[in-house]
Amino acid sequence: MSTFKATDIMEFAMRIEENGENFYRFAVQLARDEEVKRLFQELAQAEANHRKLFERIFASLEKERLPETYDGEYAAYLHNYVDGNIIFKKDMLENELGKIKDVKEALDFAIRRELDSILYYQEIKCFVPVKDHPTVDQVIEEERGHFKSLSNLRTRLSK
Repeated sequence: MSTFKATDIMEFAMRIEENGENFYRFAVQLARDEEVKRLFQELAQAEANHRKLFERIFASLEKERLPETYDGEYAAYLHNYVDGNIIFKKDMLENELGKIKDVKEALDFAIRRELDSILYYQEIKCFVPVKDHPTVDQVIEEERGHFKSLSNLRTRLSK
């Protein structure tokens, strides 16, 4: 079983947010309704803002330089780990994005990913300094807001 440091956890969080932002930018292209398009644009920007919050936490953490065969090897490993194993998985994204044909399917996908993100961020709090817990809590609350907005829109579109 792999053991990850706080810096790893923050890198995962940054990558999750980056992948989420990319998904929402893709979803904007599917939307025809201006309200839906606006929500996806707002969510893409919110994910970018979350990434910046996690970048600030990451910058404050003590870094341990690991031996690398080439520059960037460890970062590439972490990106591949996140893309292949967590929340917005690369293969899953490609597979699911190919299946998403309408806004309702995009909303369903986004709702599931937001719930996954909430759970992940609740779990990572024990890996970051206590002083950064309010920042992680802020992101959790924002992700809950995303879930609520997406769910409400999904309900309205289902009527």
